[in-house]
Amino acid sequence: PLTEEEEVLLKSTLRESNHPLSRQLYHLLKTHDILTLDEYKEHLGKGLEGSVKNQRIKIGSTDYIGKISVEGSLNTSVHISSNDNYKGQFIFQSQYREGLREVFEKLEKEHSLIILSGDNEGEKPKLKKLLPKPTHYLFNQKPDDKLIHIKSLQEKQNRLVMMVGDGLNDAGALMQSDVGIAVSENINVFSPACDAILDASEFKKLPYFISFSKRAVAIIKWSFIFSLLYNAIGLCFAVSGHLTPIVAAILMPLSSISIVLFTTIATNISASFLIDHKN
Repeated sequence: PLTEEEEVLLKSTLRESNHPLSRQLYHLLKTHDILTLDEYKEHLGKGLEGSVKNQRIKIGSTDYIGKISVEGSLNTSVHISSNDNYKGQFIFQSQYREGLREVFEKLEKEHSLIILSGDNEGEKPKLKKLLPKPTHYLFNQKPDDKLIHIKSLQEKQNRLVMMVGDGLNDAGALMQSDVGIAVSENINVFSPACDAILDASEFKKLPYFISFSKRAVAIIKWSFIFSLLYNAIGLCFAVSGHLTPIVAAILMPLSSISIVLFTTIATNISASFLIDHKN
């Protein structure tokens, strides 16, 4: 078991990490005075390391800790060592976000779904009960594996890829993907590699945000078309001599105003339609 000093160092080290398992374990441990670490390192896809004076603690996977054989290896677990002495493991039962099934069922209608997970296949039976049958699963994925898989989809299969991730381990994949969305429990703390930040409490609304984004792009394209037509018609009148400079000076700002009105009204109607459809 961990000594009082080791548990204080463990909690102080976990405090520096934003990984979901680190945050869960941090809140699980009893309250301690937080130490100022002499050294802190986070090794992507492996674990954490913190030290104070001569005390050093490591938190992470079996490979990182140096433990070869661990009972119940199909469980999601975090292993602890203190000064290179193995102390044990914390086993987590995965809890999935509210509305996960509905989110995947809506996304599956228009997209191919792939689970890229750093966890082992112990989670697969639970996920197969929750997610649509066409979903493809890849487990034991290190950060580099996720990045390489996304590159392969883009270059070899010519696909557009949206990556949704919630940890620093996903930073490379988020950056490589065409659209990277970071799901964060705290929107002030997120991966800088992402294109968008989604509050974890709003995760079930992801399909509606995607639909709204597509409609927004369509509205922008129509705005360009209307603007081009407006100016082309005005140019025809000007070239034929039917448009005086004073009238042209009045009509030019009206083109900008008309586009702003169009985008505002179209966006509000689109948003209202999605809300009504959702309800």
